Parts: sequence; C-alpha cells; structure tokens
Amino acid sequence: MSSERQVVTPLLVLVAAIFIAFLIAANLIAVKLVSFFGGLLFLPAAVVIFPVTYIFGDILTEVYGFRRSRMVIWLGFFANLIVVLAIWIAQILPPAAFWHGQQAYVQILGQTPRILAGSFGAYLVGEFLNSIVLSRLKLATKGRFLWTRTVGSTIVGQAADSLIFITVAFVGTIPSGALVQLILDQWLFKVAYEVVATPLTYLVVGFLKRHEQIDTFDRDVSLNPFRVFELQ
Repeated sequence: MSSERQVVTPLLVLVAAIFIAFLIAANLIAVKLVSFFGGLLFLPAAVVIFPVTYIFGDILTEVYGFRRSRMVIWLGFFANLIVVLAIWIAQILPPAAFWHGQQAYVQILGQTPRILAGSFGAYLVGEFLNSIVLSRLKLATKGRFLWTRTVGSTIVGQAADSLIFITVAFVGTIPSGALVQLILDQWLFKVAYEVVATPLTYLVVGFLKRHEQIDTFDRDVSLNPFRVFELQ
C-alpha cells in the first residue's frame, strides 16, 4: 500500500459527503430533547447521529491523512454555515397571510446567536483535535492498534466539543451543577458510542484501505488547521 498517494477518489468524496450529511442533520435535530433509560438521562436528539461525524472523521484521517481530513472538516463547516444562513433568510422573510407556521418554524429551526457560536466553535475545535490526536497516535503506534487512536482521539475531541458547546450555549441559564453534569453526560455518551461502533470502524477502514490501496502516515505534515489548501 502507498502511504503518499494524495488523490481525490470517488470513495473519498462519498465518505466526505456522509460526514457532512450527518453533521448538518445533527444540527437540525439538536433542538429536540430526548429521554433515555426511562427518564434517567436527557440529551439532545443530535447525540444519536452526531458521534458518527467523529467516526467518519477518524476514517478520513486514518485512511487519507490529516490534510484530506482538514479539507473535509472545513467543507463541513461552510456547508453548515450555508444551511444556517438559508434557514435564517427564510425565517425573516414575511410569511404568507394564510400560512400559520411562522412561530413553529422559529421555535424549531431558529437558533440563538449563543447556540450557533457554541455549535460552530465546538465543531471546529473538537473535530480538529480528534483528527490531530489520531494522526499523531498513528505515527506513535506505527499504524497498529487502530482502536487506541479512534477511541483516544474521540475522548479528547468530544471532551472539547461538549465543554465548548454546553458552556457557550447555556452558561448562566442553568445551575452550574447541572451544566457540569450535562457536559459529562454528553461526553460519556459520545465516547461510549465510539467504543460500541469500533467494529464498524474497523470494517470501513479495512474496506477503504484495500480498495484505495492507501494507508496514509502524516510524516512531515503541518497540523495547522488553517493551511487548508496544502493538499500535497
């Protein structure tokens, strides 16, 4: 297998598309709070699918390397920004006199600036930390023990994601004890999700490496998140 091949393939495009689709879907359904375990745990509905973005982030970095992962992370950011802008534009347009869904539209799709800031900031920091940690661990383990870097990178990335989003979005609006508990609950749930999905991650990574004939190691690669056009 080549460790230097850096081309855009149909499978890379497919993985990137799935990553972005899950990201946007998670942001759209995050407004609903879901009861788990008979009411013992309450979390946004997004926790059901948002961890998938970290799984596919792991797959992107593991197979195609940090440079491709960095490109897809930024693509996801701008795609999500476009969706948010489209929703906002539709919200401020005057509704037809016979349409009575404006209040419901705003309640479900309208997001406060705090929540948007928390969401975008948490996404960028969490995803880049996830990708960087996995990239470094792959070199440290010489490509062995995939589970250590998928789980290890998720522990770091999801911790940052949960901390930033919950703090920015809700600090000052709920008791500090509840805030900390919400951060811990989200973090633990997402990490557990990654652990359970590890066999699936192995299957997808193995499939891509065989069909792409690529296994990228990020030697002498800048981990600067802003060097997005450095693809070679």
